[in-house]
Amino acid sequence: MLAAYGAHSVALLAFGADSLVEMLSAAVVLMQFLPQFPLRKTHADRAAAILLFALAVVVVLIAAMAWGSPVQTSCLGMGITAAALLSMPVLAILKRRQARLLNNRALAADATQSATCAYLAAVTLAGLVANSLWHISWIDTTAALAAVPVLLVEGRRTWRGEGCGCAS
Repeated sequence: MLAAYGAHSVALLAFGADSLVEMLSAAVVLMQFLPQFPLRKTHADRAAAILLFALAVVVVLIAAMAWGSPVQTSCLGMGITAAALLSMPVLAILKRRQARLLNNRALAADATQSATCAYLAAVTLAGLVANSLWHISWIDTTAALAAVPVLLVEGRRTWRGEGCGCAS
């Protein structure tokens, strides 16, 4: 988020917000397995879906507030998003595999959060690189908004219990 603030980048801020929501999603999954915090599967599924919807709203609000703002080049932001682009798909695959084994939709939704993080990292990195090369201010905001349809579709699938392709 510090890199986003320094670069005035909507895409980096959306990417940082995604990371925060992903941590919350992981906490929901963890709560299912801790005896001190019993959380039923249906509640965990709904919480994970709400987090996906919340992230979509956050991205749209951030984009609306910062539309057309000048964006600075951020080498730190490009490095962080490149690292996420490499690691998050692997993490998403591993989480999805465990979700199927455990028949756990909340974990599948968390896998979706990781996959979405990779997607958002890709569009963020593309926006940052394009802005760095051609100084097109609107591309940063457009890159952030590119993740919204994915978030809404995955949120709806998770809410309906279709998040992992596992049997109910």
